Amino acid sequence: MNSERVLTVHEILRRQAALTPQAPALLAPEAASLTCAELLAQVETIAGALAGRGIQRTDRTAIVLPNGPEAALAFLGVAAVASAAPLNPAYRASEFEYYLSGLRAKAVVAAAGATACREAARTLNLPVFELAELQGGEVQPFAPAAPRDEALVLFTSGTTARPKLVPLTQANLCHSSYNVAIALALTPRDRCLNVMPLFHIHGLVAALMASLTAGASFVASPGFEAPRFFAWLDEFQPTWYTAVPTIHQAVLSAARAVGVNAVKSTLRFVRSSSAALPPAVMTELEALFGVPAVEAYGMTEAAHQMASNPLPPGIRKPGSAGLAAGPEVAIMDESGGLMEPGREGEVVIRGPNVMAGYEDNPTANSQAFTNGWLRTGDLGHLDEDGYLFLTGRLKEIINRGGEKIAPMEVDNCLLEHPGVAQAVAFAVPHPSLGQDVAAAVVPREGAVIDPAELRRFAIGRLAAFKVPSRILIVKEIPKGPTGKLQRIGLAEQLGLFERSGAPPKTAEPFVTPRTPLEETLSSLWAEVLRAERVGVNDSFSQLGGDSLLAAALLARVGTAYQMSPEALVFDEPPTVAEMAQRIDSLRASEGETAISE
Repeated sequence: MNSERVLTVHEILRRQAALTPQAPALLAPEAASLTCAELLAQVETIAGALAGRGIQRTDRTAIVLPNGPEAALAFLGVAAVASAAPLNPAYRASEFEYYLSGLRAKAVVAAAGATACREAARTLNLPVFELAELQGGEVQPFAPAAPRDEALVLFTSGTTARPKLVPLTQANLCHSSYNVAIALALTPRDRCLNVMPLFHIHGLVAALMASLTAGASFVASPGFEAPRFFAWLDEFQPTWYTAVPTIHQAVLSAARAVGVNAVKSTLRFVRSSSAALPPAVMTELEALFGVPAVEAYGMTEAAHQMASNPLPPGIRKPGSAGLAAGPEVAIMDESGGLMEPGREGEVVIRGPNVMAGYEDNPTANSQAFTNGWLRTGDLGHLDEDGYLFLTGRLKEIINRGGEKIAPMEVDNCLLEHPGVAQAVAFAVPHPSLGQDVAAAVVPREGAVIDPAELRRFAIGRLAAFKVPSRILIVKEIPKGPTGKLQRIGLAEQLGLFERSGAPPKTAEPFVTPRTPLEETLSSLWAEVLRAERVGVNDSFSQLGGDSLLAAALLARVGTAYQMSPEALVFDEPPTVAEMAQRIDSLRASEGETAISE
């Protein structure tokens, strides 16, 4: 790859068309491929057609197209002459109206069947163009965008507040594309199989732009489809793919479903980003494909990549986001001071790929920037070798009666269980502790998981206050539009509490005591918790229990059954049924008959 950087989307395409005009550039299932020269010609045709319809360099054009070669072409064509604003095609009309208004879009490029988008565009009196009409005719003259011009504008996810608008310049975008290409040692011989949405920074920069910057080719799939993924590996012979951890987990599940333990392919590595890759998933991925799995760290405000683990022979550290890979990366304390290696604080970045600031949001900018550094909102530390380890999001940290818990640590513990495919820990309201720990778990195919057994598994690996008081076994964990598991708001989505602030709902139906032991324990729980009744599957924590009440309960149980509270193991008893099982187990180990029989 040429070491001299060109800093506009159009110039990157022009350079590759000049260097290797006949090399493949854009491929797709059931579609004709384009060479570098053909790709440039189509992009310039689209750019000229937009300019002929009044779109100028400072104008924003929304793109509402399904994943595939059309979405890639539309983005490149718009970004060559103006600012591209890709939007999720799954939005409803009201959402399109909100986002198009917030963007102050000048026009929309949309598919013929994009009914909701077109309805919103009519309401806002915006012209809608189909890609086919922009591709027809001769190339019209247009003024290409300059490095300081805006190339891409995206909204933040908005899981905890109203989405913020992130404008990225041509230079931001191109610097990040070079950073990815350099970190992955991409060459014209490489080919990326893209399964990420092209309305998100991950797919646009890490997959599409990094490939084109290196003169490599790009396969524009319609998105991740487990049944077709392995066929695409055979058809297109890619050298790499990049995805979020949930997609990697789906790949592993698909392989397990057909009994495949190893896959022969042309891949030379697999990349993961946009969320933490559990070490167990990394190990299984590498075993399946026989190639290194490289974890990277990115965010929209940095035009994607900030850190990346190196490829071999460089050292990859499982659980680490890797070394700084583009911008400077540091750890900052609450007062704005930079911290030494080994100390935990907020991850901050600065560099030419980082946005100048959120649009029309001085409050957010004052909170996001300190002494020229962008605060990422992520907690972590750097080790002595400069590797970054993330421990959680500041907004996701669970404050359980003053004890701060990083949910990602709980996730990784649960994922070590052989029956667990996916796990997400999250906060639930608690009447005295403020927050408590819960977790949603998806079993591996064919596995049957008992929440009580999974809690016991966690008790042996986590400090007691980090063990989830409630584990929900679910078929699927809600995901965002890019495939990331949603932690914030999960308690509400799973029905554990009402938005209005009503008390938490009971996760399990009420079950009356079934044995004399359970009857006695249920009565003791009701007395300590001052509850009218307690079912055998009710959660101690969700009934209002805390560490002080747990101590009182364990003292009563110990007196009733002549056991020390320490022998009962639980810092905070989870359910009557589990406590009964523990007492039975202790009695049996002492050679006595289980008293619940």
